[in-house]
Amino acid sequence: MPQIQLPPRAEIAVGFAHAAYRLADAFAARKTGMAHRSATDADGLLAMAPDVDVLVVSGLWRNQLLDAAPRLRFVQSVSAGTDQYDKALFRERGVRLASAQGVNEKAVAEHAMALILALSRQLHHARDNQNRGFWRPMIGDRTIREDELGGKTLAVVGFGRIGQRLGRLARAFDMRVIGLRRDAAAAPGAADEVWPTARLHEALAVSDVVALTCPLTAETENLMDAAAFAALKPGALLVNAARGKVVDDAALLAALASGRVSGAGLDVFREEPLPAESPFWTRPDVLVTPHTAGETRRYEDNVVDILLENLDRLWRGQAELRNQVV
Repeated sequence: MPQIQLPPRAEIAVGFAHAAYRLADAFAARKTGMAHRSATDADGLLAMAPDVDVLVVSGLWRNQLLDAAPRLRFVQSVSAGTDQYDKALFRERGVRLASAQGVNEKAVAEHAMALILALSRQLHHARDNQNRGFWRPMIGDRTIREDELGGKTLAVVGFGRIGQRLGRLARAFDMRVIGLRRDAAAAPGAADEVWPTARLHEALAVSDVVALTCPLTAETENLMDAAAFAALKPGALLVNAARGKVVDDAALLAALASGRVSGAGLDVFREEPLPAESPFWTRPDVLVTPHTAGETRRYEDNVVDILLENLDRLWRGQAELRNQVV
């Protein structure tokens, strides 16, 4: 698409919109001299949209905002995922878009590893027992005790930067790691083997733990469906740190009920916030975290780093943005 023209630094207006993150505070601390505004809800975002040239936003974004923001030239997403943005519409309107890919790769990988450890060591059951003041006695049945990760096989579905970091963490626990990606190029030190995604069911059949770290695309939506769970090694653990729509909820619930999946650590869901009536809340074999895998105390600063780099690229007339989407 043609290069856009941003107003000069002294005239540009930047808008920050997020329900929780203090992005404007992090930006102000850089003392850039650029005017900026902030909003914490959809109404506030809509009110400031007509007056900004740049928006830093993610969950509050609605594609209708392009009609309400005639000055808008660049959107810096706060999230690594960009499925909420209509890319074709961005191209049509001449608005550039960049993701925050990499901003939380360490945090997401560490969170996924924490869920694997928690499920393996049954920390979710321990917290349930703590809440009811129950001291669990020693268990004679070895099949339902806590487990060790050493020697177990982990399939990481989506072997990009997050998946590869997770692979390295898992290998530190002496796990065998199979990375799955469209391009089965080797990832030295991150996996024992890298397979093409076409071999997913083959990998599921030999894996004790499956971790999802892939983006949501037409190919990955409902990737973990009834057929995938049927191919899964009985008693495997599932961790989803990708997107809710990568998993067919009904198929997962059936797999949990049958014991095909012995436990699931879920950070993302099809509908967020997770509705109060969702069966995932009350299943003792499910550990729920509220889409917090990417949260870190450094998140705002990391996003502002990418924003400032991309603004400098645009002012210099560079065609390529960091984490360019459109």
